[in-house]
Amino acid sequence: MFGMIRRLTFALLTLIAAPAAAQDAAPPPATVVVAFDRDTITPLIVEGQANKETGRPVEANDPVRIASISKLIMALTALRLMDEGKVDLDRDVSDYLGWQLRSPYQPRSPVTLAHLLSHRAGLSDKAGYIIPLGESLEAKLADPAVWRDVGPPGEAAFEYANLGAPIVATVLEAASGERYDQLVERLVFAPLGVKACLNWIGCGPNMQARAVTLYRDNGEVARDAPGDLPPNCTIPVAEGAACDLDNYVPGTNASIFSPQGGVRIGMMDLAKIGQALIDLERGGKDSFLWSVTGLRAMYEMAAGRTQETVFFCTYGLHMQMVEDPNRPCSDDRLIGDARPRWGHSGEAYGLQSGLWVDPKGDTGFVYFTTQVPPPAGGEDTGGFTEREKALMARAFGRAKP
Repeated sequence: MFGMIRRLTFALLTLIAAPAAAQDAAPPPATVVVAFDRDTITPLIVEGQANKETGRPVEANDPVRIASISKLIMALTALRLMDEGKVDLDRDVSDYLGWQLRSPYQPRSPVTLAHLLSHRAGLSDKAGYIIPLGESLEAKLADPAVWRDVGPPGEAAFEYANLGAPIVATVLEAASGERYDQLVERLVFAPLGVKACLNWIGCGPNMQARAVTLYRDNGEVARDAPGDLPPNCTIPVAEGAACDLDNYVPGTNASIFSPQGGVRIGMMDLAKIGQALIDLERGGKDSFLWSVTGLRAMYEMAAGRTQETVFFCTYGLHMQMVEDPNRPCSDDRLIGDARPRWGHSGEAYGLQSGLWVDPKGDTGFVYFTTQVPPPAGGEDTGGFTEREKALMARAFGRAKP
């Protein structure tokens, strides 16, 4: 009897101590996973703190920098502008820019939007890809260091290069006469009822108050702490230049909007973009947003081989296909159910993100997770991490879209 009482007493003390121990444990990294089908959007995992200093818990639609998924949104913007008859994906972009864009290794070969959107223009990020306000995009691209001697554009060996995004965004501005951030709002965000922005331009105080701060794996602030938000400057600016967009001329340097990775959006809203990709493939109720022809071309080019064998094995028009069991590609299965998915990954500043759809199954999911250790090869090298795969195992063990 005495032994039973002692065991019960120990159990009671353990229950009393457990909450205190739980309070001392560090919260998990800010993470959101959302599943969707054509009609519903369902949060599966929402955990961690949006900001460690305030202790504010992250919510399912808190805006976060989604990194390279921004490129997929840029491609959709280009398709919409193509539908308006303002751009041709196969036309020499020099015709829009007003100056000649050529690789020094291929001076007679034009560069097109299709080449840039598929990382086949022969560009490299080795000389950097951020052109601040007050500097010249034309001058940047005149530097031989930003080019590779890998064949003519279109036939050039695939190499993932962020530098193509500022060129594409600037071409879209030149063709439309609109600033890139306003163009994306008009053609993608507003029609889908999405609240989002680039580099916090256009995101009002309410969204800024819900910003997810990005931390590196060692806990250091990487991006979007309160000091990085308006009214402080949120765009790259050259030394001595004013942080002022009032005199910015569309079509000169859209790099300032970070089209390669600067979209801020919540996962519930990002899921709406995923729903549109599914619905449009089926020619559904929202098919007025993009032409069926343009979207099918996007899916077809996304299935085009790149000669890569690790991650970006099939890619085109800033859409990627992963997990196709019929391809010789070691792309680190994210779900592992042998169902091909289309979309885009994101990786920067300790964050990893993804938007992936299975249009044949009418399902998809979006996610982000923070404080991820950098991959061995550095940021933007591609490949799903163990954190991402474990996250998907948790999410889809609870519920399947």
